Amino acid sequence: MSSVYIQIVIWNLEKSDATVESLREYLRDYAVDAFSTLRGMRMKTWFADAKKGYWGAVYLWDGVNMQNPLSVSKAIELIGYPPTSTSVFAVEAIAEGVSAIESFAGVGRAFEEVSAADPAGESA
Repeated sequence: MSSVYIQIVIWNLEKSDATVESLREYLRDYAVDAFSTLRGMRMKTWFADAKKGYWGAVYLWDGVNMQNPLSVSKAIELIGYPPTSTSVFAVEAIAEGVSAIESFAGVGRAFEEVSAADPAGESA
């Protein structure tokens, strides 16, 4: 079995015109499908904190023979600058728990309706 790597990419959006809400549209309209085509990428999970102005992603790569994520990403173009922080780590172990979610397809705030009471989608 080959080595597995995790990559963490984070943007501080304070100097960007992009918002968490506008980047959610990017996920729905383009990014989820585009990143699903990358060779060597096992999974990508996007995360955000709208109140603090953070946007980022965690990649799980099948090894070192991976396709460059910049080949499909439009995040730098939309945000206006490269990530504030990027790190790659070797994975030491992975545990998969028991979950009620059978598939991650369509999971996440980008695919949820935001209620009028919670316009930023920041409920627990």
